[in-house]
Amino acid sequence: MIVAISSLFGLLVGSFLNVCIHRWPPEESVVSPRSYCPNCKQGIAWFDNIPLLSYVLLRGRCRNCHERISMRYPIVELLNAALYALIVGRDGLTFESAKMMLFVSMMVVLFFTDLAEYILPDEITIGGTIIGIALSPFLLLNEGMSGIIFFFLRKDPEPWVRSLTESCLGAILFGGVLFLVGEIYYRMRDVDGLGLGDVKMVAMIAAFWGIPHTMFVLIVGSLVAAVTGVTLIVVTKKDWKYALPFGSYLAAAAVIAVFWSHGILVWYWDLVIG
Repeated sequence: MIVAISSLFGLLVGSFLNVCIHRWPPEESVVSPRSYCPNCKQGIAWFDNIPLLSYVLLRGRCRNCHERISMRYPIVELLNAALYALIVGRDGLTFESAKMMLFVSMMVVLFFTDLAEYILPDEITIGGTIIGIALSPFLLLNEGMSGIIFFFLRKDPEPWVRSLTESCLGAILFGGVLFLVGEIYYRMRDVDGLGLGDVKMVAMIAAFWGIPHTMFVLIVGSLVAAVTGVTLIVVTKKDWKYALPFGSYLAAAAVIAVFWSHGILVWYWDLVIG
């Protein structure tokens, strides 16, 4: 029952995510005006704005101008609902699962805004970094760099201090290092290798989950982006300077990390340590 309720809630949140995806790139308010058709600008009545159901009943077209509605709308709603159901089905309804649901919803927004517009809104990246740091003393992160630092300092602080340190260190480390790498690449090649939005996004992921999980996201996202990029260049004969929506790959890898990174990291260290 709780899984079904969480899925329905995911649909409702997904409807709002569509508003964010549509309005944040052009820097429009997500509060007003009320929902409208992007083609004819006519306001959408409440009964035509029911998540998923309205799309089916309207057969994917605006009631006023009959212009086709983008498939992105039901896809986002269904995807968000499915992710919520998977999280609650696995972990139950806890504060930790609520944090996961908030995070995957933010990743859904970043995936689609970067895919369509090559934009990663500050409302998510900077706002998410602040939220991730604020949550870290209460929903404790696994130790990464913070554990090493406190070991060498011979300090044994409270768990919430360790978690807060891991969150802040992750955001600073990944944000700073990736910004430096991007700047060096630009100076050497005169091409943006890594956008500032990508840097802020990785810092946000680190603030939410800490350093080890963010390394997992970076590795997986980079590998998939590299394979996809080479394939597109070879198949479509695009220039090697062709820009990929790297944030979309990071978002997909971050969602994967929510479900499987812990198990994969445990398996990896067991393999290394023997």
